[in-house]
Amino acid sequence: MGFARRVHVSDRREGFGTGERQQGAPRRAELTRRALLRAAVGAGIALPLAGLGARARGADGAGRRGRHLRLAWNSGAVCHSPIALAVHDGIFARHGLDVEVVNFAGSTEQLLEAIATGKADAGIGMVLRWLKPLEQGFDVKLVAGTHGGCIRLIASKASGIRTVTDLAGKTVAVSDLASPAKNFFSILLAKSGIDPVKSVDWRTYPPDLQALAIEKGEAQALAHWDPDAYRNLKSGKLVEVASNLYGEYRSRVCCVIGARGSLLREDRGAVRSLVEALHEAHAIAVTDPVRAAKVYSQQYSPKDPVEDLVAQLRSHTHAHHPVGADLRRELALYADDLKRISVLKSSTDPARFADKIFADVLS
Repeated sequence: MGFARRVHVSDRREGFGTGERQQGAPRRAELTRRALLRAAVGAGIALPLAGLGARARGADGAGRRGRHLRLAWNSGAVCHSPIALAVHDGIFARHGLDVEVVNFAGSTEQLLEAIATGKADAGIGMVLRWLKPLEQGFDVKLVAGTHGGCIRLIASKASGIRTVTDLAGKTVAVSDLASPAKNFFSILLAKSGIDPVKSVDWRTYPPDLQALAIEKGEAQALAHWDPDAYRNLKSGKLVEVASNLYGEYRSRVCCVIGARGSLLREDRGAVRSLVEALHEAHAIAVTDPVRAAKVYSQQYSPKDPVEDLVAQLRSHTHAHHPVGADLRRELALYADDLKRISVLKSSTDPARFADKIFADVLS
């Protein structure tokens, strides 16, 4: 099913280096409900209030292990670094959870099948990648957003591409033809009156060869996500044209949390705790991105300079993680967008579709 390395919380928490553990862990262990809320307010974050009391302080008095959940993620995506922070700093444990994080390398369909069939309890992924497979009826519900802003459109300086509409008549390197980056910039083109199928040549390249395709003249731009997109941009040979924080999308989510439908029916409280823990970790990534970057770097991205990871986290909107009616509204808007470029069926009603694939676990 594409599962790779499995990591258990109890096995991971001490594995990031003694110096970092000594400096960081005590401060996080002393994080009180009031301090967290004050930090969140200062960053403009609306944190859920429930679960920040006794449950946020850890296991019960008897020291019993929390509810076990398996969380699938892409460990190579820097935008998911708050997951590593939640493991390392015991945030999951403070919310009464024993979380096993599972690095998933398969397709989105395989991931959703894994969640629906109980091989994983929940997962995190890009909303523009998930909506089409969810249209097919997997028993998975989207319960929260985590952040926005990790997709970039990057072009050769010599190409003359300075706006999205300049892509007309050009070749753009993408990872695959169902790429969230291709879908997003196709939406922008369609909204500008440009046919993204007829006017742009979308050509597939592995992420590590996209910049080379531009250098060789095979493409004039690339559309992908961090950290690969940021690494290509850092070379200095390319220029960022737009991201998925463009215009009205500045207040839209990029990645979402999906949970097994049967888990929601059996133990809705566990899913609620998972959402609260992840949102707490994302709040820390806003108020202390250096901390989040260091924890993630030590285990998952040792070759990337911490300052690069920090720059990426700061460019994302980790303070934007919609739930409830806000999430449902954004899902409906994306469904309408994907209908516009013929990714979703023309018969799909965006509002009804959002209702079908969404669950409100916090109200």
